[in-house]
Amino acid sequence: MIAERHKAALVEILGAKGVVEDSAGMAPYENGARYDQGCAALVLRPKNTAEVSACVAYCVREGIPFVPQSGNTGLVSGSTPDASGAQIVLSLDRMTRTFELDADNRSLHVDAGMRLSDINERLAQSGLFFPIDLGADPRIGGMLATNTGGSRFLRYGDVRKNALGLKVVLADEAGTIVDLMSGLRKNNTGVDWKQLFIGTSGAFGIITECELNLERLPRQVSTAYLVPRDGAEIIPLLHLLEERIGSYLSAFEGMSRSAIGAALAHVPSLRNPFQNGDVPAYVILVEISRTWAPREGEQLLDAVLETVLADIWEIEGSPLADAFVGPAHEMWSLRHALSEGAKHAGRLVAFDLSFRRADVQPFCDWMKAELPGRFAGVAILDFGHIGDGGVHFNLVVDETRAGPVDDRFEQQLRDWVYSVAVDQFGGSFSAEHGIGRKNQAYYDLYTQQKNKDLAADLKRLTSPGSVGSVRFG
Repeated sequence: MIAERHKAALVEILGAKGVVEDSAGMAPYENGARYDQGCAALVLRPKNTAEVSACVAYCVREGIPFVPQSGNTGLVSGSTPDASGAQIVLSLDRMTRTFELDADNRSLHVDAGMRLSDINERLAQSGLFFPIDLGADPRIGGMLATNTGGSRFLRYGDVRKNALGLKVVLADEAGTIVDLMSGLRKNNTGVDWKQLFIGTSGAFGIITECELNLERLPRQVSTAYLVPRDGAEIIPLLHLLEERIGSYLSAFEGMSRSAIGAALAHVPSLRNPFQNGDVPAYVILVEISRTWAPREGEQLLDAVLETVLADIWEIEGSPLADAFVGPAHEMWSLRHALSEGAKHAGRLVAFDLSFRRADVQPFCDWMKAELPGRFAGVAILDFGHIGDGGVHFNLVVDETRAGPVDDRFEQQLRDWVYSVAVDQFGGSFSAEHGIGRKNQAYYDLYTQQKNKDLAADLKRLTSPGSVGSVRFG
């Protein structure tokens, strides 16, 4: 689907190792994390910002559409090519050379192709980390492009909060490089342009380098599983913990019985931590942490958590039905296995939603009551970041009962779920994964025309070329 002269020109820019054109080599870039299947004309793998600029400039001048791709771990078809065979995939996976730590400033200059796990593994010896905790292992460019949050958003915020500077390549005929790099946390000398490129899925430009805020690694961590008396007690329980633990509180993660059951059934390394193997209807993983080593005479963190939970237990009409403190690595292993369990439970239609904190459980309860009568053979596996209002709302389809999950069936599901989430509960149809082909129609439906017009103007100004899979205008 692409002329030989274009291939030759791009090989001239990147060298033979920077261009993938055989079907086997392109397959990992064409297939996404959730059944995405596209067809690429070529895969380009630049190794630095200058090469990204040269590739982008060539593609824009020649009218060749391209899709930036980072770790390819998204759920909404935002980084995979469509089925036309006309789009080039521009992968950042070779952009891993720059790693410049400024320990005094607690900041890191890094290429956008670095994986989150690699960043934190290399930072560990310095006692620092990039505080975005995710079940997947994405590359930092994609995290910035979708503004990921993760399980410790409650304490550290999202990627946007932890980005100090960016370097961006615009999709124009010059492949213009915009240098917004900075190690400054306070700089009010004009428009904060980096925010234009964070969370917008590459539509306005491709992030190639970044300066990240780092945090001190926790030296003390304590975790517990909490069982609320019912769904209505989850937010009161969160209020009590925030009141009594304050800044120590780093995670408040909700896990439904169905999600836990799928993880225990499909992840052999897990053990069932609940008495007699009976999984409660809903479980909250709470974490508290300190960044310093235990001090002589200081109450240990496990004791702090146990004392607080005992106090909550004694409250008249306590929201707490049960609780037990346990090893952090074991408790988090269950939380991080929930996505894997859902993936293996059946044909999955995944949603990444957000609400006001008090609306998360009412939404899930409403859906559990209404779904069986509308879509037979579809089960709900829900879990998420109750502390920040996020929920991974996964629907697992029994295709022997519901029929095959074709595009029409998936659209019916999405139409209904998003209508309830947005229209009835005032939520967002995309909490962390940005906009991709799977939810483009919902962006079009739910976004005010004035906002779309402004986005179209910004697109024309910054990146007029055919970049990415998103139409913001």
